[in-house]
Amino acid sequence: MLHFLGLAASLIAGDTSGVFVLHKIGNPIGREIWHITGGPGGPQQLSTQFTFTDRGTAVTLTSTLDYAGGGRPTHFTLDGQTSRMSTVSLDVTLFGDSARIREDSTTTTVLAKNAFPARGYAPMAIQQAFMREWLRRGRPDRFQLVPEATLEITARGIDTIHVASDRSLILQRYSVAGLIWGRETLWLDARGDLIAVATVDAEFDPVQAVTEEVASATGTFVRLAAADAIAALSGSRGNSRTTDTVLAIVGGTLIDGTGAPPVPDAAVVISGSRIVAVGRRSDIQIPRGARMINATGATIMPGLWEMHAHYAQAEWGPIYLASGVTTARDVGNQFEFLVGAREVLNSGRGIGPRLLSAGIIDGAGQFGIGLARAGTPAQGVEWVRRYHAAGFEQIKIYSSIADSVLPAITTEAHALGMTVTGHIPRGMNAYQGIAAGMDQVNHISFIQQMMRDRSDTMPLTMDMPEAQKAITFLVENHTVVDPTIALYELNAHPADQPVSAFEPGVDKVAPELRQSLTHTGAAPADTAKRRAQFELQLQIIGALHRAGVPIVAGTDLTVPGYSLHREIELYVLAGFTPMEAIQAATLVPARAMGLEKESGTLQPGMRADILVVNGNPLERISDTRTVRFVIANGRYFEPAPLWKSVGFTP
Repeated sequence: MLHFLGLAASLIAGDTSGVFVLHKIGNPIGREIWHITGGPGGPQQLSTQFTFTDRGTAVTLTSTLDYAGGGRPTHFTLDGQTSRMSTVSLDVTLFGDSARIREDSTTTTVLAKNAFPARGYAPMAIQQAFMREWLRRGRPDRFQLVPEATLEITARGIDTIHVASDRSLILQRYSVAGLIWGRETLWLDARGDLIAVATVDAEFDPVQAVTEEVASATGTFVRLAAADAIAALSGSRGNSRTTDTVLAIVGGTLIDGTGAPPVPDAAVVISGSRIVAVGRRSDIQIPRGARMINATGATIMPGLWEMHAHYAQAEWGPIYLASGVTTARDVGNQFEFLVGAREVLNSGRGIGPRLLSAGIIDGAGQFGIGLARAGTPAQGVEWVRRYHAAGFEQIKIYSSIADSVLPAITTEAHALGMTVTGHIPRGMNAYQGIAAGMDQVNHISFIQQMMRDRSDTMPLTMDMPEAQKAITFLVENHTVVDPTIALYELNAHPADQPVSAFEPGVDKVAPELRQSLTHTGAAPADTAKRRAQFELQLQIIGALHRAGVPIVAGTDLTVPGYSLHREIELYVLAGFTPMEAIQAATLVPARAMGLEKESGTLQPGMRADILVVNGNPLERISDTRTVRFVIANGRYFEPAPLWKSVGFTP
C-alpha cells in the first residue's frame, strides 16, 4: 500500500497548481488548469478552468472551492457546460451542519454534516480535492457529497506506469462509485496528487484526464480501467450460473425467431453453450439428469440484439443482460477500452452480452471525434487494417470523413471481409455514401434527408417521387438501416411531459442517470415541429420495412436497456407485426452481421442465447420487457441481481 504524505488539515497536500490534459475517445481535446491560493492553516481557494472542443463545439466549465482556516470547505461554485448539450449553474454554501444550495434559479437548504461540495465528473481538480479529504478522514466506507451523492471509494491495486524509457511511476488505483452513473477509475501518487482519471462525460462518452507527464500513457490507463471495472462487476458469481450440465426449459410458448407459428408447451434443451433440441415438449426427449426450468405462462424466444451500442462503461454489460440482450454491436468507442472489454466478455470472464465491434474512423478536421482520424485515403486504409488486425467486424464512418477518403476505407474493409456502417458524412447524402461503399446506415435522419429534393418546400410524404426513388435505391443496394427511433422520440417529446409517459424504464435507472434523462425534450416553441418530424420518421421506417429494406433494432444512448424494448414497440407503431418487430432485434441483425447460422433463432446447433419473458409479445409487444430470465451463451442470469449491481431498481 502506498503511504500518502502531507495530508494534514489543509487543501495543499502536494502541488498547488497543475494541468490536466483532457481526452475524449482517446483524442486530446482540451485542458483543465487549476490553482490553489492561500497558505496552510489559513483560508485557501482552489480555482479551475476546464475547457475542451468536441466536434467543433467549445465546452467550458469553471469552479471555485473555498476553504476556511483548518481546511474546512465553506463555499463551492460550478458554472458552465459539462458537455455540448448540458449546462450547470451551482452555488453551495456550507455553514454548521447545513448547506444552502442554489441551482439555476432554485435555492434549498439541506443537512450536510461532514459533506464535501462536488458535482459530477468535472472539474478534475475537485476530484483531487475530495480524494485528499477522503484520505485525510481515514478512508471511510462512504463519503458524502453535497448537493446529492454518496461515494464508495475502493483501493483496487497498485500500477506501474511507464512514462519514459527510463522512468516509471508507481500509482494507487481507486474505483469511485456514486460520482457519475457507474464507476470511474482514478490514480493518485504518494502525495495524494491526482495523476489520471478514466470516466465518462455527460454524454456518456469515454473521457480521460491525465497530467502532462503521463499523457503518452493514456491508452494504458484506459485498458487498466476497462479490465478493473468489468472485474469489479463480475466479482459476484451469484449473478449467473454456468450451464455445466444439460439444461431444459419447459412449458413455455416458443417463438423460435424464424417466423414460424408459436409452439405451445415447448421445450428447449441446452448442452454447454449450444441448443441441442427445440420444439413441442411432447416431441422432445429430455436427457435424464437435465436441470429443468419451468417456463409455464412465459414465452421462450431468441436473445435480443442491440445494434447501436456505445459500450463505454462496464455497467452496460449487466444492463443488457437484464434487458434480454445477448449480443450487442458497439458502433464507436475508444479502441483500448473496447478491445479490453470485448476480450473479457467474449471469453466468458465478464458479465455481459457477446460484443461485436465497429471501429470508428472520422476526418482530420475540427469537427472530428476520437483518435482514429483519416485525412487522406492512406490514413483511412491504415486504420481499417488496424481494426481488422484487432478482430473488429465492421468499420463505422463518422461525420467528418471526406468524400475522397470514404471509398478507400470501404474498399479496404471489403477486401478484408469487413462491412461498413455509420453516419453519412457532412457534404454527402446517403446516395453518395452508399455508392462509395457503405453497407449500412445509422440513424433514420440520414434516410429522411436523402428523400428530399433541397428545392422542394412541400411536406414530405411517402408517395413522393423522391421518397420512392430513395426506397428503391436502398432495396437495390441491400442497405441495412438501424433507425434509433427511440432516441428521436426522447429528443422530440415535450420537455414538460414526463419521459415515463412513454418509457417507464426511466423510473428504474440509477439516480445519477435519472436526472440527465428526465431533463430532455423539446422546448415549447419546438414541440410541434419536433413531433411532426418524429411521426414522419415512423412513416419512413414503415415504408422501408414494407419495401424490404432490412431494419435492425438499436438505440444509441437513451434509457439504458429499456429503450431497446421501446425501439421495437415503435416498430409495431410503424406497421411491423409483433413477429417482425421481434425479428428486427433477433434474426435480421444476425443476418446483417453474417451470423445467422449460429445466432438469431432457436434451432439445434445454435448458440444458447435465449430470452424468457412473462406474457405473450405476439399479442402485446411490450411483454418483451417482462424478463423472467436470460441465457447468454449457455450462462443463466436472473434480471434482479443484474439491475441491482449497477444501481438500478429491479
